[in-house]
Amino acid sequence: MTASTTDVVRFCRSRSAGRRCTRPLGHAGLHRHRTIMWTDAGADPAHCPGSGERGTAAARLADGFPDGRALCPVCHRFVELDSDSRLVAHDTSDDSETDAETRSRREWFNAHGW
Repeated sequence: MTASTTDVVRFCRSRSAGRRCTRPLGHAGLHRHRTIMWTDAGADPAHCPGSGERGTAAARLADGFPDGRALCPVCHRFVELDSDSRLVAHDTSDDSETDAETRSRREWFNAHGW
């Protein structure tokens, strides 16, 4: 089965106390995670607190993904490592992330778990 461009669902990127909004991308009104709701003003900053933490390159899939990047334990994104094996500064989400990256990350988690 081949993946179609419609198999990737985009959710809102807002976070509060580390909780990610579970509403669709571009939704109107308050952000929500289960029964917790918040406004844009009450959201966490975009900068990931996992930036600068020690990391190791994640196991690779057959196609090479994640290309030497490490899994951030805070935002669960694959992030480059600096020369001291620390996660480079990054945000908790990437608005320019492609559907292919999303599919590869999903495949990686299915193969290697959390």
